Amino acid sequence: ACWVWQEIPVPVIAAVHGHALGGGLQIALGADIRIAHPDTTLSVRELHWGLTPDMTATLTLTRLVRPDVAKELTFSARLVDGTEAAALGLVTRLSETPRDDALAMASELAQRSPDAVRGAKALFGRLLDEHAAEQFAAERETIEGLVGSPNQVEAVMAGFESRPPVFRD
Repeated sequence: ACWVWQEIPVPVIAAVHGHALGGGLQIALGADIRIAHPDTTLSVRELHWGLTPDMTATLTLTRLVRPDVAKELTFSARLVDGTEAAALGLVTRLSETPRDDALAMASELAQRSPDAVRGAKALFGRLLDEHAAEQFAAERETIEGLVGSPNQVEAVMAGFESRPPVFRD
């Protein structure tokens, strides 16, 4: 879903409030602009469940933050609030009313030349498209190998049972 947003010829603006964990964050990462409430909780949560990010999150994430930050967020699966997310570059800006601000921005952008808006989005999209298909395939292959594996099942069970996981290597 998130990569499709890159192919839509108009800007996609995400209003983020509450929790954006794992797939929720990945959907937000696919937007062109992300406006978040300071109290929003975000996380690349997949490793907590014994999985890896998918939906081209590894590509979109490393386009927004430094590669070492992307790795730290992914490996740790830690929670960050909206303020830290803005400082890291995960969200475009903060707002006490992200939905209202997103709608206002959309109204403002609708007053611009549609040809220029489409052209600008296409130019930025070219920068992202270069390796997208290959990265998406690699993510899919990796996650398919993990789903249902003993260590992935152990991660889920440990989470549900509120105990430390015992992995086999």
